[in-house]
Amino acid sequence: MSKAVMINILGVVLVLFAFSMIFSVGFSVYYNETETTKALLWSMFITFLVGAIFWLSTFRVQKKELRAREGFAIVALAWGFCSLFGTLPYLISGTIPSFTDAFFESVSGLTTTGASILTEIEALPKGILFWRNFTHLFGGGGIIVMSIAILPLLGIGGMQLFKAETSGPAKDKLSPRLKDTAKILLLIYFGLVVTLAIILMLLKMSFFDALCHSFAAIATGGFSPKNLSIAFYDSPAIEYTLAIFMFFSGVNFTLHYKAVNEKKISGYLKNEEFLFFTSILAVVTLVATVCLVISRSVSDFTGFEKAFRDSLFQVVTMGTSTGYATDNYENWPFLPQALIFILLFLGPCAGSTGGGLKQIRILLLFKHARNELRRLIHPNAVILVRLDRMPVSQEVMTSILSFFMIYMGTYVIASLLLTACGLDFLTAFTAPTTCLSGTGPAFGSVGNFENFGQLPSFAKYVLSACMIMGRVELYTILILFSRTFWKN
Repeated sequence: MSKAVMINILGVVLVLFAFSMIFSVGFSVYYNETETTKALLWSMFITFLVGAIFWLSTFRVQKKELRAREGFAIVALAWGFCSLFGTLPYLISGTIPSFTDAFFESVSGLTTTGASILTEIEALPKGILFWRNFTHLFGGGGIIVMSIAILPLLGIGGMQLFKAETSGPAKDKLSPRLKDTAKILLLIYFGLVVTLAIILMLLKMSFFDALCHSFAAIATGGFSPKNLSIAFYDSPAIEYTLAIFMFFSGVNFTLHYKAVNEKKISGYLKNEEFLFFTSILAVVTLVATVCLVISRSVSDFTGFEKAFRDSLFQVVTMGTSTGYATDNYENWPFLPQALIFILLFLGPCAGSTGGGLKQIRILLLFKHARNELRRLIHPNAVILVRLDRMPVSQEVMTSILSFFMIYMGTYVIASLLLTACGLDFLTAFTAPTTCLSGTGPAFGSVGNFENFGQLPSFAKYVLSACMIMGRVELYTILILFSRTFWKN
């Protein structure tokens, strides 16, 4: 592998990461937070210095198209390095003095998980709160996607980075030129962020809070500058607005791309994954609403609307792996709780900013299982798995089945490691789920109105690893432990 090319690209990523801190510096200056401003400037300088050294030391390296192995290594190292340097604002400012906690918070932000170790969020300086939510924006846009937009300027092809970042099944190629694709996707992404922020401000949310929540909602992150998350505002309009934008953030961005380019919305209604995803959220919302209406003995429209809104918001936020909270779902009847736990595994659509198994994999697994039942009746029949009327190759199905087994195996191992830390059963077997899927809250001591601060240090590192592996869909990290990967 060309180590010089890898170091060169990592240097560019770190330089970009350093410059991204300037926005947090601006808010810190505006709110007269002198010590926080100094901490952010030092964090920016250290990150920039290391990135510049990486880049300049390999500046004269011969540029070439990356091979697959280099792409996988760069993706894994980029997430690791950015998570490491993302701890600096917390550590230098003293807002999170423990490296373990700072690393967990940094990983959670960049992977758009939203799991937090903080208890008094509103006590933090505004500059740190903004940085915390800005890591969602940076991670949601994709550290690698942001980088591949400028790689052609460096003379390095970025297709292998794109493949490493998106290891799920994909049948649509957005653009012949990766640079153009990255730019268009980022325009759509930031367009959604700006639109949501404007709407939230019109709904009487402050400019600062609107920005932070729009960063998190579009990135399907979940960090909030308020201790009570979205419940703090007690606003039906805000809750419905966020639910709509979180839903569209959980949809494959390929569909948004086509809608913008072709000026048609029919692509959504013709896409099986979109319809499957929408149907699941609708059914779970309906079941949860009925259960809440019965359990709360609702007898008027106001009570029914509240039950529906609580159900819709929590189902969408968990189904899209965002993780915001307006109501404590652990107080709900058992059936909707069980369905929410299943949603943690499923995740949103492929090509979205969310995590989890992804709806397209679940849909294809269902179709494959149905076809196997048909073969029992008609053993000589040729029955193909189809998606949007197009046949799916056996190679893709094998890849999906393998990913499912690896995903579940990783989940079981992580859960057993947490039980070895002395955690209760409910926490140990739901925390890895929410971290692998990039959702944030789970059940037990890490429910949607709790935090991860009380967990042992070893458990936090296990869950940090789960967050990174889940963000890059496992293969990119696990392949690094193969001996053949490092052989020439």
